[in-house]
Parts: sequence; C-alpha cells; structure tokens
Amino acid sequence: QVQPVESGGGLVPPGGSLRLSCKASGSVFSSNLMSWYRKVPGKQREVVATLSEGGTAGYRDSVKGRFTIFRDNAINTLFLQMDSLKPEDTAAYYCNSFPPLADMWGQGTQVTVSS
Repeated sequence: QVQPVESGGGLVPPGGSLRLSCKASGSVFSSNLMSWYRKVPGKQREVVATLSEGGTAGYRDSVKGRFTIFRDNAINTLFLQMDSLKPEDTAAYYCNSFPPLADMWGQGTQVTVSS
C-alpha cells in the first residue's frame, strides 16, 4: 500500500484561506467515502469533512460554511478548500477513507492559523 501524500498547509492569519491536496493511490481513492481528518497534539483525531464518490459531502459543525471538500477522480486527488480560517483550525490535516484504514495514514500537512 502507498500512503496518501498531503500538501498545501502553511501559516496563515485568521480569516485567511488555504487549499489542501491529497494524492492517494487508486485502491484508497476508489473507496466510496473519503475524508479529511485533523489532529492536535494531546487530542483525538477528528473528522473534518467527508465526501462520497457520488459527490455528497458532510462537515463537522465547526467548519460548515467555511470548508469545502471536493475530489478529482481523474488524478486520484482529494481537496479541502478552507476559508475564513480560525486559530482553532490549527492542526495537522490528513486524508484517508471513511472509516479510516489503519495503514493508510500519510505524513499529513500542518495548518497554523495565527496572527
């Protein structure tokens, strides 16, 4: 198995935007549900957004209206557009199927929202 490769993180001020990308192998990407997760040290990893192969999306309440999950099946890539970022969005972000596959966690990409 090849782990997904996440990218696009960085340091942004509150109110800023970032677009995360996740390049996954075909076997993972073919899962019906793909999700973005985030992890803060000392806390449980949490689901941020989930997208079905058919295009149905779901979001945790704290990011609704600010984040958009979408995918490009032709290039096996999952995206997360993050707007109106808040300091509480600071975390390492990962993609995986939903539910997650234990051996398919990538390195993640760090998002830091700070002035």
